[in-house]
Amino acid sequence: MSANVNYFDFDLWARLIAGMGVVDGHTVLKQDFLSYTPTHVWYDHEYGSGVVFYFLLKHFGAYSLILFQSLLIFGIFFFIVRTIKVRGIKNPYNFLFYLFPIVALTQNFGSPIRCHLFSFLFFTVYIYILELSRRDKPKILYILPLLTIVWNNLHGGVVAGLGLIAMYALGDLLNKKNVKHYIYAGVLSALVLIINPWGFDYIKFLLMANTMKRPDVVEWFGIFHKIQMFKQIPFKIFMLMILSLELGIVIKHLKLGWKNFYDSFCQCGKIKLIVLVVTLFLSVQHVKMLPFFVITAAVFCYEDFVRYVERVLPVWTVRLTLILMLLVGSFGLLFKNYDLPLGIAQYPHREVEFIKINNLKGNVLVNFGLGSFVAYKLYPNNKIYMDGRYEEVYYDDMVPLLKKFYLVNEGWDEVLIKYPPDIIILEKYYPIYDRLNGEQEWENIYDTENFAVYVRSGQKKTEYIQPSDNQSYYKNTLFDTSIKF
Repeated sequence: MSANVNYFDFDLWARLIAGMGVVDGHTVLKQDFLSYTPTHVWYDHEYGSGVVFYFLLKHFGAYSLILFQSLLIFGIFFFIVRTIKVRGIKNPYNFLFYLFPIVALTQNFGSPIRCHLFSFLFFTVYIYILELSRRDKPKILYILPLLTIVWNNLHGGVVAGLGLIAMYALGDLLNKKNVKHYIYAGVLSALVLIINPWGFDYIKFLLMANTMKRPDVVEWFGIFHKIQMFKQIPFKIFMLMILSLELGIVIKHLKLGWKNFYDSFCQCGKIKLIVLVVTLFLSVQHVKMLPFFVITAAVFCYEDFVRYVERVLPVWTVRLTLILMLLVGSFGLLFKNYDLPLGIAQYPHREVEFIKINNLKGNVLVNFGLGSFVAYKLYPNNKIYMDGRYEEVYYDDMVPLLKKFYLVNEGWDEVLIKYPPDIIILEKYYPIYDRLNGEQEWENIYDTENFAVYVRSGQKKTEYIQPSDNQSYYKNTLFDTSIKF
């Protein structure tokens, strides 16, 4: 999964800058210095991830980031297997089953390296501890507040851990069991959220960030949104498989009568139902959340899957499938190119180099997904309009203005008037490319296959130094920056 990535995540650069502030500057950055637009306090709910990423990059090089992602993904599946074993399954090693969740996660885990991997790992660890607590070890729940402190300072997805505690408490309450340890651990976990660089103000931000709407961010769209309709196909197949499997079990027990159905339901577990339904709902609502359902389905539906496979498939077919999987996977890895993922089509490498070598100073308007990369490479000579830090730093009107500009909607030039840039970098597939080429106020000074660079009319030089076309150069200098602390 980690070996098949094509480009680094767009938000990585801001994370590295935040980590640099802590590791080299010995301080948590609380104010933005990269933007020319108005900003508020920088509530960086991922600053701890940035510290880890920058530390790895500084001491072990760029490839360590990809390796670290592999370790995080391995950790997720390690604790899935351990949790299945805790749930009383003697043989949790049917690797045919694990193929499905691995493939279902391919698109979400397909770019190195993202902070939300920490949340998915901690989420899995929490399920493991919660399941242990149900096996006559309730006091192990008091590890959770300590883990919450770490999780909270790595990624804002910590609220998923609090949600898990609440779901388990509700399930055991319905089972008429004692839930006092859930309550104590949950309250303590909520209280320790205040242990962060911003104190109580950060908790208010966390609540806002986890409830705010993000209508312009693709990964927050639902899986059946028109843009996502023909994407995330592996996950949708996995979801359909799990729903069909569980529905089949329900129908089977219903045929034996309501009493049998109710007894089977109680035996299967109310916690299982609650966690699966909640995580499925979140996954359908937001693409970014779908790993939560994959993880819970892998934990709670493993036994159902194995029983079904053992009933309908001969043992030799399962073994043959596993052998074929191993051969295909090994063959693919042998011929895989393990160079750093540059992402020429996704990142304006040459355009940024063009601005740098020609000493073009000033404010840069660029799409928010690319903003932190441009800032990482061009600061201090250039500042950006905004980047993917979104609610962490910027005000609510920033993205809508950018959207109108790129799609040439009514008032498209408002962003140019309200926050005037000196330089514009844009993707050529947006309508603004043709519109800007027809505007007298802007001149296209550098145009490649995917991007274009504009300066204001009258600012164009007679000659420009042309950047290298050698991709090796950009790979060798990918993490070079002028930002110092």
